[in-house]
Amino acid sequence: MRRSRFVVFVTSLLLAVGAALTGATAAQASETAVSGGYVALGDSYSSGVGTGSYISSSGDCKRSTKAYPYLWNAAHAPSSFTFAACSGARTDEVLASQLGGLSSSTGLVSISVGGNDAGFADVMTTCVLNSDSTCLSRINTAKAYVDSTLPGKLDTVYSAIRSKAPNARVVVLGYPRFYQLGTVCLGLSETKRAAINDAADYLDSAIAKRAADHGFVFGDVRTTFTGHEICSGSSWLNSLNWLNIGESYHPTAAGHSGGYLPVLTNAA
Repeated sequence: MRRSRFVVFVTSLLLAVGAALTGATAAQASETAVSGGYVALGDSYSSGVGTGSYISSSGDCKRSTKAYPYLWNAAHAPSSFTFAACSGARTDEVLASQLGGLSSSTGLVSISVGGNDAGFADVMTTCVLNSDSTCLSRINTAKAYVDSTLPGKLDTVYSAIRSKAPNARVVVLGYPRFYQLGTVCLGLSETKRAAINDAADYLDSAIAKRAADHGFVFGDVRTTFTGHEICSGSSWLNSLNWLNIGESYHPTAAGHSGGYLPVLTNAA
């Protein structure tokens, strides 16, 4: 009996020590990110298009105080914060104009990029204005680009980030699915909605693979956006808006605070 109690005691002690070490490791990683500074790169899904509250000095980049990078910075107060994400950015624009804030002291980098390279805006325009078959054809063209060209462009961006910020934890954020299927919903046909969701999955899979191959963390927002797609009745995505077309199909403020921010926080 005594031996049994001793074994239980030792086991409990080891578990407690393990939990403490795990907690310390996580805390240290978080502290490293905060003390080292945070740089937010990417496209409109990182700048906050669709949320309003744009920072006037950001101009056409439309960086918002309701975007997830701004929210993360406010919550964690890193030693420095560079908000470089810009509406419309492709991989080439990230390389050309967004990497200046990176350095060996950078602790955390977040980035979403690839959707514009793959022709996201044109895909949505084609699907809104044309037939199911035309929509599916345009999506197939985008998928072909994701297979043939996008991986190399992502590799170039990711390699540049690692070169300029060798000590940073890099979190690559993906894109949500746009539609809840199987519901009565005005607008695009179920065929188009399903194909657009499939295209989002296709893009996310390609991005996740390139991120993993570079040792980066992939932040999958499809989980947090589940139940909050367009047609859900509680959407965290702007649907088609003819008055402000550029904000269409982008996350709302709730999408950034409830969809993107928790994923970055958990991954950082």
